[in-house]
Amino acid sequence: MAIRLSFFGAAGTVTGSRHLVQAGQTSVLIDCGLFQGNKELRLRNWSDPLVHPARVSGIVLTHAHIDHSGYLPRFVKLGFRGPIHCTAATRDLTEILLLDSAHIQEEDADFYNRKGISKHKPAVPLYTTEDATRAIRLLQPHPYNEWIQLSGGVSFRFLSNGHILGSAMVHVQASEGSRKVSLLFSGDLGRYGMPLHPDPLAPADCEYLVLESTYGNRLHCADDPLDMVERVVRSMLERNAVLLIPSFGIGRAQQITVILKRLLAQGRIPEFPVYIDSPMAVDATQIYCRYPDEHRLPPPELDTEECRLCADNVHLVRSREESMKLNDFQGPGIIIASSGMLNGGRVLHHLKRLVVSSRNQVALIGFQAYGTLGRALIDGARSVRIHKQLLPVNAEIVDLCGFSGHADAAEIERWLGALSQPPRITFITHGEPDSSEALAARLRKIRFICEIPELGSSVEL
Repeated sequence: MAIRLSFFGAAGTVTGSRHLVQAGQTSVLIDCGLFQGNKELRLRNWSDPLVHPARVSGIVLTHAHIDHSGYLPRFVKLGFRGPIHCTAATRDLTEILLLDSAHIQEEDADFYNRKGISKHKPAVPLYTTEDATRAIRLLQPHPYNEWIQLSGGVSFRFLSNGHILGSAMVHVQASEGSRKVSLLFSGDLGRYGMPLHPDPLAPADCEYLVLESTYGNRLHCADDPLDMVERVVRSMLERNAVLLIPSFGIGRAQQITVILKRLLAQGRIPEFPVYIDSPMAVDATQIYCRYPDEHRLPPPELDTEECRLCADNVHLVRSREESMKLNDFQGPGIIIASSGMLNGGRVLHHLKRLVVSSRNQVALIGFQAYGTLGRALIDGARSVRIHKQLLPVNAEIVDLCGFSGHADAAEIERWLGALSQPPRITFITHGEPDSSEALAARLRKIRFICEIPELGSSVEL
């Protein structure tokens, strides 16, 4: 049997990462993520996953974000029983992320049923907390840069890539008979010189590279992140506004709170209330403190008595009742809530209240996939539909463009510059079509052979 690489997610789109490596009787899935975005993408989560879960020997996670790990409970529900390999920090973060994801889906289904606003009678979650718990039990942590032998002729190691805590590129060695190949999966590639996460390590030399292209057609703005946050905070104070920041609970939420803490300590902004309305973000912040060697924060910023990344004016909101009380909050101040692309959860309830007033602001701090509510706001939508209600967009929409955790086109090229020679083939994935095509064109100019695989496609290596 040949060595094959198949693309069952993050092909033609920026979500749902799932790449299958087959060598002999061994089948290894790199990432097992949810599709996010428009209805067509979301419905893929309910469809056939293109590979029977029971036939997959093991799963290797590049990191914890939902578009890379969020399909695990469904995959287990459908029959997967093998190990799920990850770094130690990814194991801790994936646990809280999957439980939070299941809770949000259960909470949303309950809300739709109570309000009678679902086409499905009754509305059901894609998976439950019980399903998430079963998946969590299969997580097996490993250190960076240690080769792990899987069944058959497949081994792998994790190399830090600077995207979020615990994130990694995955270097795979696969053999079948006399045939041996080396593959590198970039995962979500991090950036250089950011406030919280370390720079990505140089890529390992490989024959085949699977490369993300989230920002393959653009460059991040060059503004200093502290300056950007200071400007939007001063505008919020002048407007006496509520600033809503939809944020990924892992990575971006911690980055924002660290910057707010530094600005306050430097006297650049006054003290005002900040609410983190996301149990997952609250728990993830504590996990960051368990791994001081894996981020940039010096020990003084970790608060020796109680390890927190945020200042005393930050209030951590866990319960639904506490979240509902924020409906009375008129500002000035900040509400940080998941999810970053406004796909669901508590942030939608806040947005529904705040977006109709021209006094308020909504700041978007990460990539907004096509078909998401966040993308509609960035693109200048004059109205949005939330919970079946059509609402005018009167709030000021702010794009904090320098906060993405993904490398832009120039940073990707810089990272690839450390290779001793280009791979035989570079597969461009995890991007919308224009981003993937632009990155492929850019890399071809420096003698990379690039292919852009389609969803469900497979190639013999």
